[in-house]
Amino acid sequence: MAAIRAAEEAAPELATGELMRRAAEAVAREAGPDRPVLILAGPGNNGADGLWAGERLARAGASVAACAVLGGADDTAAAALTAAGGSMIDIDDALAMIGPQVLIIDAILGIGARPGLRGAAADAARLARERGGPVLAVDLPSGLDADGAVAPGSAFRADRTVTFGGRRLCHLLRPAADACGEVVVADIGIDLRAEAALLAGWQAADVARAWPVPGAGDDKYSRGVLGIDTGSARYPGAAVLSCTGAAWSGAGMIRYAGPGEAGREVVRALPNVTIGTGRVQAWLLGSGWGERPDARTRVDSVLALGLPTVLDADAIAALPRHPLSGRVLLTPHAGELARLLDTERAVVEADPIAAGRRAAEMTGACVLLKGTNQFVLAPGHDQVWLAAPGPAWTGQAGSGDTLAGICGTLLAAGLPAADAGVAAASLQAITAEWHPGPYPPQALASYLPATIAALLREAR
Repeated sequence: MAAIRAAEEAAPELATGELMRRAAEAVAREAGPDRPVLILAGPGNNGADGLWAGERLARAGASVAACAVLGGADDTAAAALTAAGGSMIDIDDALAMIGPQVLIIDAILGIGARPGLRGAAADAARLARERGGPVLAVDLPSGLDADGAVAPGSAFRADRTVTFGGRRLCHLLRPAADACGEVVVADIGIDLRAEAALLAGWQAADVARAWPVPGAGDDKYSRGVLGIDTGSARYPGAAVLSCTGAAWSGAGMIRYAGPGEAGREVVRALPNVTIGTGRVQAWLLGSGWGERPDARTRVDSVLALGLPTVLDADAIAALPRHPLSGRVLLTPHAGELARLLDTERAVVEADPIAAGRRAAEMTGACVLLKGTNQFVLAPGHDQVWLAAPGPAWTGQAGSGDTLAGICGTLLAAGLPAADAGVAAASLQAITAEWHPGPYPPQALASYLPATIAALLREAR
C-alpha cells in the first residue's frame, strides 16, 4: 500500500481515477466478454475496480451482475455498471448464480485486508469451490494475506489473479500462491518491481541461465571435484543419497572421505565414486552424521581450507563460533535452523525469511532454508532468493541429502554459494514437477540429467 501511495504522489494524475480506470481495464481484459460474469464487490478500491471492470464488460456485450457482498460498494461505479446494462443483485441471488458457467470476479477484499473470510464472503468462496465456479481475483483472492504464505480454508481459490505493478508475497509463497492460480501482472502506471525484487523467485529459465555447462576442453577435474564426508554406520543411506545427488547432477568427480562402513555402501551404489582424500574444489559435510564425536573438529579442519563448502544437517550443529565465509552454504530445515538460532521451530516457520536472514548475518554464511517454500539468504544482502516450487512429493526422508549433493556439485563447478543453493533447490523441484511421482529421492535423482538437458535445450 505504501508503494501505491508513493506512486500516486509521484504522479498526481493517477490519484484522480486514472489508476482505477487502468486497473478496471486490465481486469476486464482478463475476464473477456464471452461468458456471464458475477462480480463480488467489497466496499473499498478493490470492489470499485471490480465494478468498473463490470461496466466495461457490460458495454462489450457481456451479461454482468454484481453484488455488494459486504455492503457499501462504490456508488459511482455501481451506477456506471447499471447504466452500461449490468445489474446490482442481492447476496441470495448472487450465491444462487455461482456455478461452472459463470465467471466470478472476486473483488471483495484487497491487499490491506486481514486473512480469512466470514459470513456471506465465506459462503461465496465455499460455493465457488463446491460448484466449480471459475474465479478471477482482483489483486489477490479474498481471504489471503498479501504479505504471507498462509491460505486460510475460508479464502477464495482463484484460477487467475490480476495484480498491479508487481507481485506480493502471497503470489509467490505456497500455499497462498496455489490459491492465486495463474498470476498476471498488469501495467497500470505504478511499478512495484523494485520492492518485489527483494524476493526473487526462480523459474526454469533462471536455472538454465545459471547452470554450468562444460566446454570442449573440460575434463573431470575442471568440471569440479567434490569431496563428500556424509553418512555414518547408523545412517549409511545419507552417504549414498548425497553422493547420488552429486553424481546425477553432473559432478566431474566425487571423492568420498566419510566413514568406511558408509563408503562401502556408496561404492556399491555408485562405482564412479572414488574413496579417499585428494584435491577437491568444494566440500560437503554433515548429512547423516548423527552423534559424531569429532564433528566440530572435522568441520573446523575443512573450513580452514577456505574452499566452498556445503554444511548440512549434523554439520550445522557443529559450526565454529567465529564468522564463516560467504563461500559456505548452510542447508537447514526449520528444525535445524531453530536449534542454530536457539529458538522454537514455530518461530522459524512463522517468519522463515527473518529467521534465515538472522542466521546468515549471525554465521556469515549463505543459508538455504528448506521447506514448502525454499529460501536462500546471503549475509549483507537484503534480497531473498526463492527456489522454484515443486510438488509435495519431495517432502520425504532423504530429499535433503540428495539436495545437498546437488549443491556440492554446483559449488565445485564454481557457482557462488547463493546461486548454488537456489539453483539446486529449483532443479530438484522442477524435476519432481516434470517427472511426477511419487519417487524415492534416489529414483528422482536419476531424472536430474533429463531435466538439466531439457532446461538447457529450452534456453537456446
